Amino acid sequence: MRYPASEKLEIIRLVERAHLPARRTLETLGILPSTFYRWYDRYQAGGPEALEDKPSIPRRVWNRIPDGVRKRIVDLALDAPELSPRELATRFTDTESYFVSEASVYRLLKAHDLIASPAFVVMKAADEFKDKTTAPNQLWQTDFTYLKVIGWGWFYLSTILDDFPPSRSQRTCFVPGGVTGGR
Repeated sequence: MRYPASEKLEIIRLVERAHLPARRTLETLGILPSTFYRWYDRYQAGGPEALEDKPSIPRRVWNRIPDGVRKRIVDLALDAPELSPRELATRFTDTESYFVSEASVYRLLKAHDLIASPAFVVMKAADEFKDKTTAPNQLWQTDFTYLKVIGWGWFYLSTILDDFPPSRSQRTCFVPGGVTGGR
């Protein structure tokens, strides 16, 4: 529980004037001796004003990249725009003898709007192949998966299909014992 400065001062004066030992008085008040003596030391050093709660000041984050280093990374990225964040991190580490991770470089460049979004090529699946097969053995399709048969183990299932329309020959093979382990 947080006490305002006025209550801390009142507790200090109460303990100073009490006829009981300080420890017993603090026990009655429900205040830990270490807390009381921290208040008391502050009171003796700075008076009643020292008992005020001070807002916590955010300290420097231990792993924050210093501003000067951040600027040098951005300058390097502007000098060599063709490099990826990974390549920039490696080059910076090699030339400046200061390690910086690829992820940190990426976040820094993204914050400065220096990361271009990738160019997506949207492709739609066709209903049929552009180059149709004219004979067997020109185009084969395959798929692999594995199955667990209880009491037997794991089996690979491989399906192989010739795409030539008249034949459409299909071969299926089971390979026992393909994968072992307790999944």
